[in-house]
Amino acid sequence: MTGPRAAAALAASLLAGAAGAPRPAIANDFPTAARADYVLGCMAANGNTRIALDRCACSIDAIAELIPYARYEEADTALRMQAGNLGERSAMFRDPPGVRAAVEDLRRAQAEATLRCFQ
Repeated sequence: MTGPRAAAALAASLLAGAAGAPRPAIANDFPTAARADYVLGCMAANGNTRIALDRCACSIDAIAELIPYARYEEADTALRMQAGNLGERSAMFRDPPGVRAAVEDLRRAQAEATLRCFQ
Protein backbone atom coordinates (compact mmCIF):
# COMPACT_ATOMS: atom_id res chain seq x y z
CA MET A 1 0.00 0.00 0.00
CA THR A 2 1.44 3.36 -1.00
CA GLY A 3 0.31 6.94 -1.33
CA PRO A 4 -2.44 8.67 0.64
CA ARG A 5 -3.98 5.44 1.94
CA ALA A 6 -0.68 4.30 3.38
CA ALA A 7 -0.13 7.69 4.99
CA ALA A 8 -3.63 7.63 6.46
CA ALA A 9 -3.15 4.10 7.81
CA LEU A 10 0.20 5.07 9.30
CA ALA A 11 -1.22 8.18 10.93
CA ALA A 12 -4.19 6.24 12.33
CA SER A 13 -1.98 3.50 13.75
CA LEU A 14 0.38 6.01 15.33
CA LEU A 15 -2.51 7.92 16.86
CA ALA A 16 -4.02 4.69 18.17
CA GLY A 17 -0.69 3.62 19.67
CA ALA A 18 -0.15 6.98 21.29
CA ALA A 19 -3.59 6.92 22.89
CA GLY A 20 -2.48 4.29 25.41
CA ALA A 21 0.74 6.04 26.37
CA PRO A 22 0.58 8.29 29.42
CA ARG A 23 1.09 11.96 28.69
CA PRO A 24 0.73 15.18 30.60
CA ALA A 25 -2.64 16.89 30.45
CA ILE A 26 -2.86 19.75 27.99
CA ALA A 27 -5.14 22.57 29.07
CA ASN A 28 -6.61 23.06 25.59
CA ASP A 29 -6.73 19.46 24.43
CA PHE A 30 -8.28 18.87 21.02
CA PRO A 31 -10.36 15.77 20.21
CA THR A 32 -8.36 12.99 18.56
CA ALA A 33 -10.48 13.18 15.40
CA ALA A 34 -9.71 16.90 15.03
CA ARG A 35 -6.00 16.25 15.49
CA ALA A 36 -6.06 13.39 12.97
CA ASP A 37 -8.00 15.49 10.44
CA TYR A 38 -5.44 18.29 10.74
CA VAL A 39 -2.47 15.93 10.47
CA LEU A 40 -3.89 14.14 7.41
CA GLY A 41 -4.59 17.43 5.63
CA CYS A 42 -1.21 18.81 6.58
CA MET A 43 0.54 15.65 5.38
CA ALA A 44 -1.29 15.79 2.05
CA ALA A 45 -0.08 19.36 1.61
CA ASN A 46 3.49 18.42 2.56
CA GLY A 47 4.20 15.26 0.61
CA ASN A 48 2.77 12.41 2.73
CA THR A 49 6.17 11.49 4.12
CA ARG A 50 7.30 10.36 7.53
CA ILE A 51 8.95 13.75 8.00
CA ALA A 52 5.64 15.44 7.14
CA LEU A 53 3.89 13.26 9.73
CA ASP A 54 6.31 14.34 12.44
CA ARG A 55 6.10 18.00 11.50
CA CYS A 56 2.32 18.02 11.12
CA ALA A 57 1.80 16.26 14.47
CA CYS A 58 4.12 18.81 16.06
CA SER A 59 2.15 21.60 14.38
CA ILE A 60 -1.27 20.59 15.74
CA ASP A 61 0.24 20.08 19.20
CA ALA A 62 1.66 23.62 19.06
CA ILE A 63 -1.68 25.03 17.89
CA ALA A 64 -3.46 23.21 20.72
CA GLU A 65 -1.08 24.84 23.21
CA LEU A 66 -1.78 28.29 21.82
CA ILE A 67 -5.56 28.42 21.33
CA PRO A 68 -8.50 26.56 22.86
CA TYR A 69 -10.30 24.00 20.72
CA ALA A 70 -13.50 26.08 20.60
CA ARG A 71 -11.55 28.95 19.02
CA TYR A 72 -9.83 26.58 16.57
CA GLU A 73 -13.17 25.06 15.60
CA GLU A 74 -14.75 28.50 15.07
CA ALA A 75 -11.90 29.63 12.80
CA ASP A 76 -11.67 26.33 10.94
CA THR A 77 -15.40 26.35 10.25
CA ALA A 78 -15.25 29.94 9.00
CA LEU A 79 -12.33 29.15 6.69
CA ARG A 80 -14.08 26.07 5.29
CA MET A 81 -17.26 28.01 4.67
CA GLN A 82 -15.37 30.86 3.00
CA ALA A 83 -13.72 28.35 0.67
CA GLY A 84 -17.07 26.73 -0.15
CA ASN A 85 -18.08 29.33 -2.75
CA LEU A 86 -21.36 30.20 -1.03
CA GLY A 87 -21.53 33.62 -2.64
CA GLU A 88 -23.18 36.23 -0.43
CA ARG A 89 -23.93 33.64 2.24
CA SER A 90 -20.22 33.27 2.95
CA ALA A 91 -20.20 36.87 4.27
CA MET A 92 -21.51 35.66 7.63
CA PHE A 93 -18.36 33.56 7.92
CA ARG A 94 -16.07 36.38 6.79
CA ASP A 95 -17.36 39.75 7.95
CA PRO A 96 -18.27 39.61 11.66
CA PRO A 97 -15.43 40.92 13.84
CA GLY A 98 -15.55 37.84 16.08
CA VAL A 99 -15.07 35.53 13.12
CA ARG A 100 -12.23 37.62 11.74
CA ALA A 101 -10.58 37.62 15.17
CA ALA A 102 -10.88 33.83 15.46
CA VAL A 103 -9.30 33.39 12.02
CA GLU A 104 -6.49 35.78 12.95
CA ASP A 105 -5.89 33.83 16.18
CA LEU A 106 -5.68 30.58 14.21
CA ARG A 107 -3.34 32.09 11.63
CA ARG A 108 -1.04 33.41 14.39
CA ALA A 109 -1.04 29.96 16.03
CA GLN A 110 -0.29 28.33 12.67
CA ALA A 111 2.58 30.76 12.07
CA GLU A 112 4.05 29.95 15.48
CA ALA A 113 3.58 26.22 14.81
CA THR A 114 5.38 26.59 11.48
CA LEU A 115 8.31 28.27 13.20
CA ARG A 116 8.46 25.53 15.84
CA CYS A 117 7.93 22.51 13.62
CA PHE A 118 8.93 23.21 10.03
CA GLN A 119 12.26 25.00 10.46
